[in-house]
Amino acid sequence: MASKTLVLIGTKKGAFVFESDAARRSWDLRGPFNPAWPINHVIADPETGTIYAGGGNEWFGPAVWKSTDLGETWTHSSEGLAYAAGETPVKSVWSLAQCGSCLYAGVEPAGLFRSEDGGESWSHVSGLRDHPTRPEWHPGGAGLILHSIVTNPNDDRQIWVAMSSVGVFHSSDRGESWEPRNRGTRNDYAPDDQKYPEFGQCVHSLVMAANKPERLYQQNHCGMYRSDDGGREWQSIEAGLPSTFGFPAAAHPSDPETLYLLPLNGDQVGRYMPDAKAAVWRTRDGGKNWQALRQGLPQENAFFGVLRQAMATDKHDRPGVYFGTSGGQFYASADEGESWTCVAEHLPPIYSVETLVMKG
Repeated sequence: MASKTLVLIGTKKGAFVFESDAARRSWDLRGPFNPAWPINHVIADPETGTIYAGGGNEWFGPAVWKSTDLGETWTHSSEGLAYAAGETPVKSVWSLAQCGSCLYAGVEPAGLFRSEDGGESWSHVSGLRDHPTRPEWHPGGAGLILHSIVTNPNDDRQIWVAMSSVGVFHSSDRGESWEPRNRGTRNDYAPDDQKYPEFGQCVHSLVMAANKPERLYQQNHCGMYRSDDGGREWQSIEAGLPSTFGFPAAAHPSDPETLYLLPLNGDQVGRYMPDAKAAVWRTRDGGKNWQALRQGLPQENAFFGVLRQAMATDKHDRPGVYFGTSGGQFYASADEGESWTCVAEHLPPIYSVETLVMKG
């Protein structure tokens, strides 16, 4: 059966769509869509093909854009994307996630909203910001943002979110109540007796392993971690990596032991590829061992970074892997990262990369 492969790109100046077939040897580019808007995250509903794009800033305000025809036409809504009067206004939408018939949006300042009508209107999931730790939440370098939303495909009551620089929180009741889940992740900038706080860690990316909802992977400002119990306990898996610092992580779509990372050289020495040589790092055994994948990637003068949502895999039998850079380059692999092609250059700074595989 023929299939269509889409890669959805969020950038500083709108959204783009790359399109190919199942072979993924050549790509067509469409866009920019909504070019006046910073678009932080673009996702697609795998059942309907509806595309959602979240973005905004302090000038535009927050909004979620929607296309039901693969990007040909768009509508947008910000109805309900607001905190109560007197609170700091919502600046932008940073992350989106589909969970059954619900759509979730993570925003800045950190909070969570839910839509039950396909993004037409939104309601505040107030339990998160009502958590007693909230007065002690502090922003990371990009602000106080909720950038990762992970839901359990087998239980829509379970939600994990990650906030910078607050940590991972979990709800088992669709967001009514929350608990921090950061045990075992460290804060290198805290005093020695406070290196492992209950919350206050700077999470950069949070992803769920395929077919194992209790297996989570986390790229942190201070290390790389895995949890096998839904985040109750975390263990370091950074041994063998060139750096403890990076932003994105991408899970293999069918193998829970396989994960892709893009480590950077460190938070205070440039935040670019280690030794200015680009590599995607892959583990096949849950983080026990790591392999650098470099074929087709620049091995000199690679002074770019890759942001927290700018890496993804697709759902083909032999998955593709994709990432976009802060300098506007888009790289693709159709063989699980073994070799890479630079598909496009000179795009605006890339904020997010997601995929959609459509059969038939």
